[in-house]
Amino acid sequence: MLKVGITGGIGSGKSLVSEVFSHLGVPIYCADLEAKRLMNESPVIRQKIIEIFGEDIYTFEGPIDRKKMADLVFNSPKLLEHLNAIVHPEVRKDFEQWALLQNSAYVIEEAAVLFESGGYKYVDLIITVTAPLELRINRVIKRDICTREQVLARMNNQWDDEEKEKRSDFLIVNDNVKLLVPQIIEIDKKIRSYGKIR
Repeated sequence: MLKVGITGGIGSGKSLVSEVFSHLGVPIYCADLEAKRLMNESPVIRQKIIEIFGEDIYTFEGPIDRKKMADLVFNSPKLLEHLNAIVHPEVRKDFEQWALLQNSAYVIEEAAVLFESGGYKYVDLIITVTAPLELRINRVIKRDICTREQVLARMNNQWDDEEKEKRSDFLIVNDNVKLLVPQIIEIDKKIRSYGKIR
């Protein structure tokens, strides 16, 4: 079974693109959502996070204090590196186990930091979703109710689109001008035919 990675900078519209693929019958693994789940549920991750960030990084009720964690890691590349080193290997294992249970021509792993985490090494094909910078910033401000500065800080922790595009097999432009669905249908056809001749 082919494994396909979908990535793109924050606010590019990866989740929307993944949703369209899911309507075409493709199973989707959202690495970002699963990472959040595993940070709360995996004893391995939990213990390692507490060792680095302290007991109070988890709330009294149990889940991780996401705001506290975000404030820490987005202002410290070193802490972000530590967090990624804890979480990404466990997400990778979880994805591989999930993929084994699927029954389809291919599966998709949607991951904001597919390249940055090294996850691109474990997929067969890569799709990058792009959108103009200002449009991305405005989407995130609206979605997350945050400031422009906060969005830019998060963007600084991701590779730029040009670098991602160079290493991708397919590109989807989500600029509110070019129609999205025809681009996705075309790529779906190519991936399915690629899977047959592989």
